[in-house]
Amino acid sequence: MARCDVCGNEYDKSFTINQQGNTGTFDSFECAIHAFAPTCAHCGCRIIGHGSETTDAIYCCAHCAEQAGDSGMVDRQ
Repeated sequence: MARCDVCGNEYDKSFTINQQGNTGTFDSFECAIHAFAPTCAHCGCRIIGHGSETTDAIYCCAHCAEQAGDSGMVDRQ
């Protein structure tokens, strides 16, 4: 059994993710998301989908980008 890097749970169905040399072992996708997903530059939430990117930041949505002063992004209608 492997131990989850985030919560410490030992689990017989744990899995390992290797992303560009950064490796982690997890017991759930929830823990993997907590460890690997980027955070919104405005509100701090974890970005699970595509997000909205500028050259300097990534946001969870166009609204957060606008609130942070990055205009011109549009969420899907």
